[in-house]
Amino acid sequence: MSQSAQELAKLRDVFQGQFLVGAAVNPRTLVDQRDLLREHFNSVTAENEMKFERLQPEEGRYTFEHADRMMDFAREHGIGVRGHTLVWHNQTPAWVFEDGSGGTIDREGLLARMKSHIDTVVGRYKGEIYAWDVVNEAVADSGPEVLRESPWLSIAGEDFIARAFEYAHAADPGALLFYNDYNESVPEKREKIYTLVKSLLDREVPIHGVGLQAHWSLFHPDTDDIRRAIERYASLGLKLHITELDVSVFAQDDKRTDLREPSAEMMERQAERYGEFFGLFREYSEYITSVTFWGAADDYTWLDYFPVRSRKNWPFLFDVAHQPKPSFWKVVQG
Repeated sequence: MSQSAQELAKLRDVFQGQFLVGAAVNPRTLVDQRDLLREHFNSVTAENEMKFERLQPEEGRYTFEHADRMMDFAREHGIGVRGHTLVWHNQTPAWVFEDGSGGTIDREGLLARMKSHIDTVVGRYKGEIYAWDVVNEAVADSGPEVLRESPWLSIAGEDFIARAFEYAHAADPGALLFYNDYNESVPEKREKIYTLVKSLLDREVPIHGVGLQAHWSLFHPDTDDIRRAIERYASLGLKLHITELDVSVFAQDDKRTDLREPSAEMMERQAERYGEFFGLFREYSEYITSVTFWGAADDYTWLDYFPVRSRKNWPFLFDVAHQPKPSFWKVVQG
């Protein structure tokens, strides 16, 4: 099919019946990218506005304004919502782990705070959010330990993860509940994630899926490793969501700051990579039920100026003017 014949193709329509196509949004992009979001996506998730520090910066003081605005946008346009995220070692205010007297809260106190937060947040949007990232990035990247060090772990113990899922399920029995992590295709970490999730299933914890963040690049990871990860997690009988997809044009050790726009070679390679990735997503659509980009277009991405200051990145299917890139055409052509 020619490119001109596909000009009206919308991402959500291309993958209808296979998986939802989502984008992470924030208060700025809900305005600046409104038309793009409405036309191409049938799922959204909050980039930051549903994280603990944004929703409950002080104990008992909830700030739902920005999250509610996203929910209003989704309702208006018939778009699904993924919730992100309930329990994480980052972006959680310090008061959560303190006892009010300068010390550390005890286990029961921390679990009570977790339950109260989940009851309030999940309960507020009950029936309107189809899936939640319940626990985010709890697995260690390297070393012998399965779980990373965090205040949640050191205070509440390993079962803080199971408790989070139990509380979320009680608050909204209809929502799908996910464990979400990055470097999910790296063999060492893949096996740790598998071990954690299997242990939850063995204990009959209400977990329904694994979220593969998919912060990938032109160079990493190898598609064979992605395939192995998909198959490994799918073997648990759970749903898989691609939760935070972007394809950086820079290798991890590339510290250049001289580029003002991506090279043609970069865009060609990015298109190849996106084609490979979506080939896998199509192949495993029996298991993969949602694919969310961690943004929508190159005018805004969290990868701008991170991890290298003063450097822009161009990781999405749409350019800074919201026009389709070679990657877009590669994805929709299949």
